[in-house]
Amino acid sequence: MLPFKYMMKGTILLKDMEEREMIKAIVFDLDGTIIDTESSWYTALVDIYGEYGATLTLEQYSTCIGTSLDAFDPYEHLIKQGELDVTLDIVKDKVKQRYDEHMLKEQVRPGVPEYLEQAKAAGLKLAVASSSPREWVERYLNQLGLLHYFDVICTASEVKQVKPDPELYELALQKLGVRPEEAVAIEDSPNGARAAVAAGIHCIVVPNPITKTLIFDIPHQRVNSLAELDFQDLMTKPLQTTHNG
Repeated sequence: MLPFKYMMKGTILLKDMEEREMIKAIVFDLDGTIIDTESSWYTALVDIYGEYGATLTLEQYSTCIGTSLDAFDPYEHLIKQGELDVTLDIVKDKVKQRYDEHMLKEQVRPGVPEYLEQAKAAGLKLAVASSSPREWVERYLNQLGLLHYFDVICTASEVKQVKPDPELYELALQKLGVRPEEAVAIEDSPNGARAAVAAGIHCIVVPNPITKTLIFDIPHQRVNSLAELDFQDLMTKPLQTTHNG
């Protein structure tokens, strides 16, 4: 069942303007959405797997994008796959060092600062809902100079279940004091999008180079970059949703 009432236009669903609520809040994912940590993690993992003569496919890695490592732990998988006589800490340290090297070139994703600025000017509330720990989230938001924009930050440190469970988004809505119909979620991964939609929130998917190849099997709106989505259009025009991609 779709979270809103829509009109069909080809493969695109348009939410009737008479049915849509005024948007009062935007909830952002962090990893892969505000800054692309996902591509660097995957590249770092592939590098270290290669050093040990092992392989890590994107299909395998995708199961832990936007969620915890409960479904798939790439560190333990490497040790088991290669039957390696090394500790988990050594593998994690190697990956972290390579990840840090790749992240030196990463900046805030296009359109994000402008959206935050326009949202604040329009009086919208802003939140982050992330499956990562609070320390990780606040560190990146501080480094990017974006922490002050957010009214609410919800992380893995505050919930029992992370994405694709909707608990993070439900907590964000509660703290923001808005209903699901009054919010929009910005996500990059299938797990994140599933969480947002399960919470009843319209989800805009802005995939990164890693997640753009993945299948999004829930209703969502997709753009290549937030820079492509005019803020005023989001606020005033029918919300578009597709099942494809």
